[in-house]
Amino acid sequence: MGKIPADEPYRRLLRRGVAEVIVEEELAKLLESGRKLRLKQGFDPSCPDIHLGHVVGLRKLHQFQELGHEVILIVGDWTAQIGDPSGESQTRPMLSPEEVRANAETYLKQFFKVVDREKTTVVWQSEWFTKFGLADIIGLASKFTVAQMLQRDDFSKRYASGRPIAITEFLYPLLQAYDSVVIESDVEFGGTDQKFNCLVGRELQQMMGQPPQQVFLVPLLLGTDGSMKMSKSLGNYIAIDEPPNEMYGKVMSIPDELMTDYFELLTDVSDDELEEFRRGLANDSVNPMVVKKQLARELVEQFH
Repeated sequence: MGKIPADEPYRRLLRRGVAEVIVEEELAKLLESGRKLRLKQGFDPSCPDIHLGHVVGLRKLHQFQELGHEVILIVGDWTAQIGDPSGESQTRPMLSPEEVRANAETYLKQFFKVVDREKTTVVWQSEWFTKFGLADIIGLASKFTVAQMLQRDDFSKRYASGRPIAITEFLYPLLQAYDSVVIESDVEFGGTDQKFNCLVGRELQQMMGQPPQQVFLVPLLLGTDGSMKMSKSLGNYIAIDEPPNEMYGKVMSIPDELMTDYFELLTDVSDDELEEFRRGLANDSVNPMVVKKQLARELVEQFH
C-alpha cells in the first residue's frame, strides 16, 4: 500500500470498504493538496431501482462529500441504451430512450437517499453525445484497438468460447471514458467489475492532455443467495425502496457468513465492533440471530 494522509477520516476513507485504488499514491497527493476534487460516478438507468449493492459505492461517495469534495453524477442515458456487459456472459438487450428516461427519474430520487444532494451535480450524457456525429465516433474509436478491448475479461471469455460480441459493446467503455474527459474527472468510482472501463477513461484523459483520473473500486456485494453479486436480473437483491418489513425479512434471509461483509460495507459500526462480531461468530460466543437482527435494524433505519 502507498502512503495515505495521516488524518483518521482519510485513513478510514481509503481502507474500509475499498477493493483497489489506482493509483493510491497519486490519490493521496490529491487529498493532501486540499483541493476540492471532482468525483465521477456513472449510473446506467437500465432498471428503475437502486439496491444495496449500489449503496456500497454511494456510501463511499457520501464519505468523500463530508470531507468537502463534489460528486458529479452522470446519468448514462446513452450507454444504458447499449448495455454494459460487465460481469455478464451475453449481450444485454438495448433499451428505448423512453424506458431509460423513466428509469432515471426513479433512480435519482433513490440516489439522494444516500448521497448529499447539495454537494452533487447531475449531468446527462445526452448533453454531449447528442452533438456527436459519425466523424466524432470514428475519431474516438480510432484511439483504441480491438486487442485492447479483448483484454477485458468478459469480452475475452466470450470471444474464446465463440459467443457473440456486438460492435456497439466495444463502444461502451469508450463512451464511459469520454464522460471523464468532458467533466474533467479527478476520481472515478465503480465496482470491481468496472475496472477496465475506468482505466480506459484514465488513458483517454491522458491522450486528450488532461491529468489522468484516479480509479476507486469498491467490492461487489453478494446477494441474498450468498453466491452471486447482488443483481435485479438474478432476483437476489434488496431494493432500498422496499417496505421496511420486506427489507428486514430479506436481510434476515442472507447466509450467516455474509453478515460481517454487510456490516462493513453498508453500516457505520466501528471497526472494533466489527472485529468483535467476527471473533464472536468464529468461536460461537455470540448468537448469529442476534447479530443478524442488529444488521437488519441498522439497514432498515437507514432508508426508513
